[in-house]
Amino acid sequence: MTIRGRAHVVGHHVDTDVIIPARYLVTVEPAELAKHAFEDLDPTLRDRIGQGDILIAGENFGQGSSREHAPLAIKACGIGCIVAASFGRLFYRNALNIGLLVVECPEAISHAVAGTEATVDLGSSRLTVGGRHFPIPCSC
Repeated sequence: MTIRGRAHVVGHHVDTDVIIPARYLVTVEPAELAKHAFEDLDPTLRDRIGQGDILIAGENFGQGSSREHAPLAIKACGIGCIVAASFGRLFYRNALNIGLLVVECPEAISHAVAGTEATVDLGSSRLTVGGRHFPIPCSC
């Protein structure tokens, strides 16, 4: 499986409260959650995300609460894969449980440029971002 899309870059330690602010947790409807994804981090990010795009993040992405709302909101935005240096363990498990692809690649954040093409090729266990290729671990 290969996922290709535009790269959207966020920093380190992006917590679940920034992914989907607590004031919107009155629903579990993915489409409604998606309308408010990343609102407090970057109000324009949600509108720039296209179907299949790749979110590239730094260390400890998704740290914080165990709420499933955060990966639901991201998936409903159209993100095809999240590549991060590392993930909060509860977020990681929740993402897998809802079918949101998450891949750890610590080198990606330093070479990612927002808006450029990124490719996650699971068949060859390789990430391409910023014109560079990186191995991604197989967690099979």
